[in-house]
Amino acid sequence: MIEPLPLVASLSPSVLSFLDAKLQTPDNLLEASGLVSELQNDCHHLDQSLTDLNQKLGACLFAYSTYSDQVGVLFNNINAKLNSFHSSISDGEKEKQKERSETFLGKELPALAREVARVEAVRVYAETALKLDSLVGDIEDAVSSSVNRNLRKQTSAQNSEGEVRFAAINALKLAEDVLANVSKTRPQWSRLISAVDHRVDRALAILRPQTIADYRSLLTSLNWPPPLSTLNPSNLEEKKSLQSTNPLLTMHGDLKKQYCDGFLALCKLQELQTQRKSRQLQGHNREFTLHQPLWAIEELVNPIAIASQRHFAKWVDKPELVFALIYKITRDYVDSMDELLQPLVDEAMLSGYSCREEWISAMVTSLSTYMAKELFPVYINQLYEENRSQAKISWLHFIDLMISFDKKVKSLVAQSGITLSVDEDDNMQKISSLSVFCDRPDWLDLWAEIELSDAIDKLTPEIEDEKRWLMEVRESGLVLGSESYRSPAISSAFLRRLSSIIERCRSIPSVRLRSRFIRLAAAPIIHRFLEFLLLKCQEAEGLTALADDDALIKVTKSINGSRYFESVLKEWCEEVFFLEMGLDDKNNSGGIIDEEIHKLERFRTEWVEKLSKVVFRGFDSCSHEYIKNKKQWMEKTEEGWAVSKSFIGALDYVQAKMSVLEMNLNKIDFVAVWRSLASAIDSLLFNGVFMSNAKFYDGGVERLDNDLMVLFGVFRSWCLRPEGFFPKLSEGLKLLKVEDNQIRGSVQGGERWIKMNMIRHLNVAEVERIMNSRVYNN
Repeated sequence: MIEPLPLVASLSPSVLSFLDAKLQTPDNLLEASGLVSELQNDCHHLDQSLTDLNQKLGACLFAYSTYSDQVGVLFNNINAKLNSFHSSISDGEKEKQKERSETFLGKELPALAREVARVEAVRVYAETALKLDSLVGDIEDAVSSSVNRNLRKQTSAQNSEGEVRFAAINALKLAEDVLANVSKTRPQWSRLISAVDHRVDRALAILRPQTIADYRSLLTSLNWPPPLSTLNPSNLEEKKSLQSTNPLLTMHGDLKKQYCDGFLALCKLQELQTQRKSRQLQGHNREFTLHQPLWAIEELVNPIAIASQRHFAKWVDKPELVFALIYKITRDYVDSMDELLQPLVDEAMLSGYSCREEWISAMVTSLSTYMAKELFPVYINQLYEENRSQAKISWLHFIDLMISFDKKVKSLVAQSGITLSVDEDDNMQKISSLSVFCDRPDWLDLWAEIELSDAIDKLTPEIEDEKRWLMEVRESGLVLGSESYRSPAISSAFLRRLSSIIERCRSIPSVRLRSRFIRLAAAPIIHRFLEFLLLKCQEAEGLTALADDDALIKVTKSINGSRYFESVLKEWCEEVFFLEMGLDDKNNSGGIIDEEIHKLERFRTEWVEKLSKVVFRGFDSCSHEYIKNKKQWMEKTEEGWAVSKSFIGALDYVQAKMSVLEMNLNKIDFVAVWRSLASAIDSLLFNGVFMSNAKFYDGGVERLDNDLMVLFGVFRSWCLRPEGFFPKLSEGLKLLKVEDNQIRGSVQGGERWIKMNMIRHLNVAEVERIMNSRVYNN
C-alpha cells in the first residue's frame, strides 16, 4: 500500500529547504531514487554513531556508578566509626571516657583524617578521569568524523569540515590544560597522564597528517608555488607587480577564508604540540627541543624549493644566479608574511614566532641544503684536479657570494621594524647560508686553508720587495697615530690581509667556528710576519754583529713593525667580536690571539735589549782606557779641556749610535733603549771608577764631575733630569764632594747617616769604600 505524502504544513523549514534545493526541476525527479539511497545511507551512519555514543555513555555511567559505590562504602565506614565513637563517649565512667578520648585524638582521629583525605583523593581522581575520558572521547569522535568525511568525499561545505577540525583542536587544548594542571598538582598520577597521552598521541597521529594534507590541497587550488619560469638570468632583477604574481595576495572570498582556516589550524596544532612537549620535558633542557620551524611556512617553502632546483641545475657554473633567484623570491613574498599570515600566528598564540623570520629562515635553509648536496661537492672535487689555482679562485668567489647574500638577507629581517636577536648563534644560523659550515666543520677547515694560501700568495711579491721593508707606513687608517710607529710598509700589507680574513670571518654564524677559523687562517699570518721580522734581524746580526748603522736600521725597522702590528692587534682585541671568541666554556676570558701578541712582545723586548747591549759594548770598548787610568784622579783637569780626552771618544760613540736609533726607532722603544743603556753605563762606570780602589784628590773629583756632567748632557736630549737614570754615579759623586769634617760622621753614623743624606742606591760598604778613597789636599 502506498503511503500518502505528508502535508506541506507538517514539514519543518529545514526539510522544505532541502527539498527545494534537490528538486528544483521535473528532471530532478529521475534522481530521486539515488537521493533516497544517499539519505538512507546517511541515516544508517547516524544511527550507528548514535549507538556508539550510547554505548560509551553507558560505559561512562557504569564507571561512575562503580566509583560512586566505592565512595559510598567509604563514607558508610566513616559514619559507622563516628557513631561508635559517639556511643563510646556517652557510656562508661569518666576515666574510661577520658582514656578513650585520648586514644581517639592520638590514634583514631589522624587515621580518620588520612582516610578522609584518601576518599577525597579518590573522588578527585574519579572526576578528573571522567573529565579526561569525556574530552578524549570528544577528540576521537571529532577526528573520526573528519576522517570519515574525507573517506566518503562528501560534497558538504568546507566550513563544516573546518568546524569539526577546530572542535577537535579545542578539545585537545582543554585536555592538555587539564593534564598540565594534573602534572603540577598530582605528579603521582603518572599512569593516568600516560594513558591519556597515549590516546591523544593516536588522535594527533591522524589529525596532523590530515590537516597538512588539506593545507597542501588548498595550496594547490591557489596555484602555489607561483610560476618561476619567468625568473631567468636576463630578468632576475626585473620588478613586477606583486598583485599579479603573489597568490597569497590575489585570493579572496571563500578561498581566502578556507586558506586562513587551514593555516590557523596548523598553527594551533603546533602551539598545542609545543605545550605538550614543554610539559613532557619539564625539568630537562628544553631550549634545543621545543623551537621548531613553523609548519605552515615550511609547507609554503618546500614546493618553491623543488621548483627552484630545476633552474639551479642549469646554473651550475653561475652560482650568482642561484643566490639572486632565492633572494628575489624571498624578498618578493616577505611582505605578505607580515600582512596576511602574522595575525593568524598571533591568533593561534604561537609565542616566539615571526612569519617574516620563519619565511626567510626556511628559504635560506632550502638554499643551504641544496648547496651542501649539489654545489660544495663540485667545488671540493675541483680542488683535487690539476688546475687547483683556478679552483681556489672559484671557491673564494662562491664564499663572497654567500657573504653578500647573508648581508642582504639580514637587512630583510631588520626591515620588519622589530629589533630581533639576530646576533645570537641560533638565530644567526637560521638566516645564514654559511650555516652549512656548522654541520661540516671539515669544509670550514678547507676554507681557512684556502684563505691562508691566497693571502700568502698575494703577500709574497710584497715580501720580496725590499723597498716595502724600508719604506714607512704612510696611511693611518688601521690604528690612530700609526705614523709615530715608523713601521715599514710591509707590516701594513700583512695587516690588510689579516683584516680582510677577519672581516670575512665575521659572517660565520657561530662563535666557536669563528674562533676556529681565526686560529686556522689568521693566526698563521701573524706567525709568518713574525718569522720574517726575526729573519731580517738575524741576517743583520749575522753580517756585522750590528756594528754598522745599516744593520741597526734594519733591526729598528723590524722592531717598529712588531710594535705597530702589536698595537693594532691589541686594539682589535678590545672589540666584542674578539672578546666573545676569547671566552671559553666556563666564560673565562682569554684573547683568541693573546699568544701571538705575547710572541710579538717577546720579540720586540729581546731585540730592544740587543740594541742597548750593542751600544753599551761599543761604549765599554771606547771607555776601557779611561776606566783603567787611575792616576788621572790624582791630577788636575788639563788646561782648555772640560772633559777627559779619553772619555770624549766613548761619548761621541754613544751620541752617534743613539742618534741613528732615535732617527729610525719608534719613540716608545727608543725610550726603553736609552734607559737600559743608562742603567748599564751607570753600573759600568761606578764599578770601574768608584770601586777600583783609586784615590781621588780635589783635582780628580773636579775632573770626574766634569766628565759626568758631559755624560748627563748627552742623555739630557731625551729627559729633563738625566741624573736620575744614573743613580749610583750621582750619589758616588755626591759622596766625593763631602767636606772633610763629614767623613768621620759618615763612618760612625752608618745607615743612619746614609738615610739622613738621602743616599738610596748605595749600601754601607759602598759608601765607606768611596769615602775612604777621598784624599783632601792640605
